Amino acid sequence: MPLSMRVGLGQFNELTDEMCQFIKQMGCDDFLMNTPKLPGDEGHWKVDDLAALKAKADAYDLRLMALENVPIPFYLDIMLGGPEKEAQLANMITTVRNMGQVGIPILGYHWIPVGVWRTQEPETLRGGARGTRFDLQAHAEAPLNFDRVYSEQQMWDNYCWYLERLLPVAERAGVRLALHPDDPPVPALGGVARLFGTFEGFKKAMDTFDSPNHGLDFCMGCWSEMGGHDNVMRGFDAFVPDGKIAYIHFRDVRGTRECFHECFIDEGQVDTYAVVQRLKQLGFDGFMIPDHVPATVGDSGWHHRGRAHCVGFMQAMIQAVDRQEAA
Repeated sequence: MPLSMRVGLGQFNELTDEMCQFIKQMGCDDFLMNTPKLPGDEGHWKVDDLAALKAKADAYDLRLMALENVPIPFYLDIMLGGPEKEAQLANMITTVRNMGQVGIPILGYHWIPVGVWRTQEPETLRGGARGTRFDLQAHAEAPLNFDRVYSEQQMWDNYCWYLERLLPVAERAGVRLALHPDDPPVPALGGVARLFGTFEGFKKAMDTFDSPNHGLDFCMGCWSEMGGHDNVMRGFDAFVPDGKIAYIHFRDVRGTRECFHECFIDEGQVDTYAVVQRLKQLGFDGFMIPDHVPATVGDSGWHHRGRAHCVGFMQAMIQAVDRQEAA
């Protein structure tokens, strides 16, 4: 039976019995894991370890839809064109093949060797909740993260070298690669150019490596940082009809790419109900997960309470849109 647009959960790295129960209790069947805690001493994920994750999900009647992000050391020299890139490529090929063998369909990836940046202290939200923030001016004097500056052209050349070799493997393995935006989507940080913080950057990547096995991990928060509600809608209009969005991080912010803070899903700058309406109209049949929810009073480190609020909000919008369409 074909699946429709739906809510899942993710952004955790250990699949415990409690987590499986929580996903079910929230009315979700789909989940992803972010940089799962798996043995990776050899620089790749092994079949037995991946199969154990898949088997546990199956035992709870859950769908393990994606593994999002391998550890950065797995492919740092690939991103930077370093001396170990060939060995790291061989390991990434092994990981993708192993994922295909056990039936995990999506590998989310990013092209951010310096990682996600945020500015301290967090923003205070309603009721004293806390949300992460970023202010580019606060990082104006930040040192280089590596030995030198890496230009946009160098980062693009390294990206092409990687995708030219890994994407055919993913196609044969039945694994879909899903590209996450730069976060924050500014031109450079730590001396390293960031390629994927504009509509044009994503279009270039999707056009250059056009395959059913290559798409986007559409982080709505990053697209909001790039240009607010209109930019989010532009992204959906461009990429949903061609099936280029593998899944969605459903979060929002207030501000611009140079200065923003994350917030509760119901107080951002994107009209989230209009988003769900548009996704329905465009025929999006993937899953969406809460992402980067605020820290609330008495919550866990993974923010169970904040994620539960976001899941319910998303599910209610989907129900409302479905009933509006059926009326």
